[in-house]
Amino acid sequence: MLRIIKERLHQKYRTLDYPNRQPALSPRYLGRPELAQVSCGSCRACYVACPAGALLPTAGAEDGTPTLDMGRCTFCGACRAACPKGAFTFTGQHRMASFTREGLLVVPGQPFAEQPTPSRFSLFRRSLKLRQVSAAGCNACEADSNVLTTLVFDLGRFGIDFVASPRHADGIAVTGPVSENMRLALLDTFKATPQPHIVIAVGACAISGGLFRESEQCNRGVNELLPVDLYIPGCPPNPWTILDGLTSLQK
Repeated sequence: MLRIIKERLHQKYRTLDYPNRQPALSPRYLGRPELAQVSCGSCRACYVACPAGALLPTAGAEDGTPTLDMGRCTFCGACRAACPKGAFTFTGQHRMASFTREGLLVVPGQPFAEQPTPSRFSLFRRSLKLRQVSAAGCNACEADSNVLTTLVFDLGRFGIDFVASPRHADGIAVTGPVSENMRLALLDTFKATPQPHIVIAVGACAISGGLFRESEQCNRGVNELLPVDLYIPGCPPNPWTILDGLTSLQK
């Protein structure tokens, strides 16, 4: 017992006072992108470099900076490295979750706008229980979701927990591109959650199918099968991005 107390005093308080105190992220973490308006002409270097097909022509400015879809983006930074005019900037900010699919589109020249929490989520303000479903994920998004239960993040202090049974859950948090083998399991899990229930898509694969969306064995994410209430982008999302997304349901 004395050794335990000594170690506790040595470790001190490790839980970050989030959101009152913002996390210190690694300099290697790229974070939320911002795009500047430039004239690209015939240059398509960024389109060629992007491995995820996350760049789309900007409406009304097809010869300018493309729109970046964070729902597809793997945050590899290849577009930034390829652009000769420096149109792409990654801010290092972890706040990227969106209540709408359109909210994941980064349009050149438009700053990030925080979305108000829809009133329908007020029921989960004090308590939110989620059943996590790995629908053919690579285990990266799953690992960054599970780490939220450790003492550094302490997800439970927000009244949010992952539960073993969908019948004890308020909704599901889905990771992975939803392979055909997992499609029925995902739908059955959703049906087993009592209403009103919510769906959270965690990671590029769950949002859009990610790098696997052209595969015949994948269903391009959750959106084509279930109505999604919250999108958390990333490949994988940083744990702080996931935590910020989950707590945004309670604001």
